[in-house]
Amino acid sequence: MDLAPHLQGLLAAIGPAERARLARQIAADMRQRQQRRIAAQLNPDGTPYAPRKPRLRAKAGRIRRAMFARLRTTRYLKIEGRADAAVIAIAGRAARIARVHQYGEADQVGARGPQYRYPERRILGIATGDLDAIADRIVAHLSARAL
Repeated sequence: MDLAPHLQGLLAAIGPAERARLARQIAADMRQRQQRRIAAQLNPDGTPYAPRKPRLRAKAGRIRRAMFARLRTTRYLKIEGRADAAVIAIAGRAARIARVHQYGEADQVGARGPQYRYPERRILGIATGDLDAIADRIVAHLSARAL
């Protein structure tokens, strides 16, 4: 995703090590925003996640864990800041589960269970206010540097 041309020019003026530090800060901010959005069960466009398929023999009144409760932890939601990019990714074996939900793919329900096509639930993505938050972080970093 490209930033505004005037911000790209300002970022080109600082060194690669400082750009990498800034990218890591941006990635950390974005991870927090992603975690809050996942906890609220919302796609990046603001629509709610598709509800879970009802179980056949689920006990009445049983409380289930929220979807993706573990995926949104820092153990799985990893960040990386490089001079040319800020990266947020889901790590480890959880990445397969996240990919199935992110793109609405088919997967086995259990170890020997049936195949099920999961509805698309966008776990990671750029939400409405994310670009503004990134631009604000860049401006704050550059203004603190100028002082």
